[in-house]
Amino acid sequence: MIGRPNAGKSTLLNCLVGEKIAAVSNKPQTTRIKIKGIVSRPEGQIVFLDTPGVHKPGYLLNRRMMAAVEDSVSNSDIVMLVRDASVSTGNGDRFVLESVKSSGKKSILVLNKIDKISNKNELLPLIEFYSKNHDFAEIVPISAKKGESMNLLVDLILKHLPEGEPLFDEDEITDLSMRTIAAEIVREKILASTGEEIPFATAVVVDKWDEGESGIVEIYCQILVEKNSQKPIIIGRGGQRLKEVGTLARLDLEKLLDKHVKLHLFVKVEENWRNKEKKLDELGVIAG
Repeated sequence: MIGRPNAGKSTLLNCLVGEKIAAVSNKPQTTRIKIKGIVSRPEGQIVFLDTPGVHKPGYLLNRRMMAAVEDSVSNSDIVMLVRDASVSTGNGDRFVLESVKSSGKKSILVLNKIDKISNKNELLPLIEFYSKNHDFAEIVPISAKKGESMNLLVDLILKHLPEGEPLFDEDEITDLSMRTIAAEIVREKILASTGEEIPFATAVVVDKWDEGESGIVEIYCQILVEKNSQKPIIIGRGGQRLKEVGTLARLDLEKLLDKHVKLHLFVKVEENWRNKEKKLDELGVIAG
């Protein structure tokens, strides 16, 4: 899955697998790591690779993110270009299209967010533009938010995948650890509750995961920021924002784990973490 930031790739992945495994936000560059989502049917199995939105890299973090996109494309059988159909075509969209073309892989165009388009005839010029510029195996209008045309999309992908043995057990939906999913869920809530600057400077690490005999899961998370001035923004007046983030994340985790969760959040200043090799390794932002 490749596309511009905010194309809706992570929302689509969550919808396809039926669980929240990827952070979703209206802010760009939400996805930082490669996330596998697994869909198994009697006819076959699809392993989706959700990749970071294609953007111009600045920090080491961003360079690793873009290297992860290239690695995912080179190791896939099909490249699925996910496009926000509700916005006009820009240079970034043309760049992503060129990346798909140069991959030499069989490709499928997914026109997402059609729920935002009242007159579906408005899709026709977009379909014509992409059809003229590349020979897509399929072009599929969908709404990941509404769950529209998901079965059709899965059927079409299965039609074009090569035959082979399943890579995962049929009850698996991702290869991510629960620690990683928990960190992503907490980060998603931070993205939803803070302004424009904070999301790029924030990361979440799970320091401790304790499942006691009582059936309660205690999770200790460290929230990283880059500057001392950012710490009170995350915490909020009287700790209110951090409490809100914790409550929303806990509810998602309890739904996912089907257990009671105690979530402990701590904020730490880690200057320039986006350019630190060791810290990025710890966060799982791996280029290859």
